[in-house]
Amino acid sequence: MDNKLVRTKIVKELKNYIKKTGLEGAVVGISGGIDSSLTTFLITEAIGAKKVLGIHMPQGRLTSKKESNDAFEIANQLGIEYMIIDIDPIFDSYREQLSLMDSSLKVYSEANLKARIRMSILYYYSNQLNKLVIGTGNRTELLLGYYTKYGDGGVDIEPIGDLYKTQVQELAHHVAIPEHIICKPPSAGLWPGQTDEEELGLPYETIDSILMLLDCGLSKKEILNKSTA
Repeated sequence: MDNKLVRTKIVKELKNYIKKTGLEGAVVGISGGIDSSLTTFLITEAIGAKKVLGIHMPQGRLTSKKESNDAFEIANQLGIEYMIIDIDPIFDSYREQLSLMDSSLKVYSEANLKARIRMSILYYYSNQLNKLVIGTGNRTELLLGYYTKYGDGGVDIEPIGDLYKTQVQELAHHVAIPEHIICKPPSAGLWPGQTDEEELGLPYETIDSILMLLDCGLSKKEILNKSTA
C-alpha cells in the first residue's frame, strides 16, 4: 500500500465532504485505540484542530486508566479540544428501567447498549455544535459485520472504512501514531478482558488475507485451495 497516497486521498475526501455539508467541523469518539487514533489524526489534518471535538466515553468500572491516557495523549498531540463523559451512570439508568432477562445473550445486549449510548452522545454534541459525526470503523469490521448496528455503525462518514485492519496498522505507523497504541491488542472494551481476535477466533492477518481474496472476486472454493496449497 502506498501510505502517502492513501493518506492524501483520505484527507482530501474528508475536506471536500465536510465542505459540501456546510457543517462547522467534526465530532469523533476517542477511545485510545488504533482506529480512533488514526481517524482523529486524519480528520484533524483535513480540517484543522480547532474544528475537531474529541469525546472520550469510558465506562468507569471497566475502562482502564491506560486506555483513557492513550486517548488523552492523541488529543493533546493533535491539539484538539476534548471532553470526557463516563457512560456508567447512563448505562445504569437503562438497567434500572429495563427488565433484565436471564438470557445467554445478555452480555451482547448490554455490550451493544453501551455502543448505542456512545452513538447518542456523539450525535447530541454534533447537533448542538453543527458538526459531523466521524466513524472509526475499518473495512475488516464492516465486511464482517463486526460492529453494533445504530452504535459504532451509526455515523456520518467512515474515513478508514476502505482500509483493512492490517492496513490501518500500516498507515498508523506512517503517520507516527505512538507505538504502544498500535501494538496493543485491539478491543472494543465492552466487557472485561474482551479482545477482537479472541472473539473473532482468528488473527487479523488471517482474516484480512481471506477478505482481500473475496474482494478480488475469488470463490470460497478458490480461497480454500489457496490456503491449503
